[in-house]
Parts: sequence; structure tokens; C-alpha cells
Amino acid sequence: MLNLLYVVGAWLVREVVIKASVLAGLYWLMVYLMPLAWGYVSGFVGASSLTGLFNAVPDGVYWFLYALKFDVGIPLVISAYVSRFLIRRLPVVG
Repeated sequence: MLNLLYVVGAWLVREVVIKASVLAGLYWLMVYLMPLAWGYVSGFVGASSLTGLFNAVPDGVYWFLYALKFDVGIPLVISAYVSRFLIRRLPVVG
């Protein structure tokens, strides 16, 4: 009976605690280090050329984009792709 308890405890540590720690570490990296990295990259990314592009878009297109919630969906999709790219670069996750 004691041996069964050791097996269950080892499984619990191996499957739950270690994986939860790795996922918590990845979450911490994404939440706290991504804004820091964006601070370094934002100096090289210019928004002046995008201003002229957005001024050329008609009001009807803006209404359509806001009706479909593109202002919420596009940042979500971009951050998901960036997170997927970064997680795939980790040698442990692969």
C-alpha cells in the first residue's frame, strides 16, 4: 500500500507540479518580458507611413471593420501568432 502511495505521489509531481511550473514560467515570460521587448523594438517600427494609409480608407470601410470587431480581433490574432512563434523556438517545448 505504501508503494502505491509513492507511485501516485511520483506521478503527481512528475505530471502536475512540473508541468504547472513550466507553464507558469512561460506565462511569466509572455506577460512580463513581451512589453519589455516591445519597448526595444518599437523604436525601429515607424507608424508615420501607416498614418497616410489609414487616412486614405473611406468611412464605410471603418464602419465595416468596427462592426466586425477588427479592433479587438486583429491584436488577438497577432499576439497569438507571436506567442506561437516564440514558444516553438523553445528547445524544451519544440
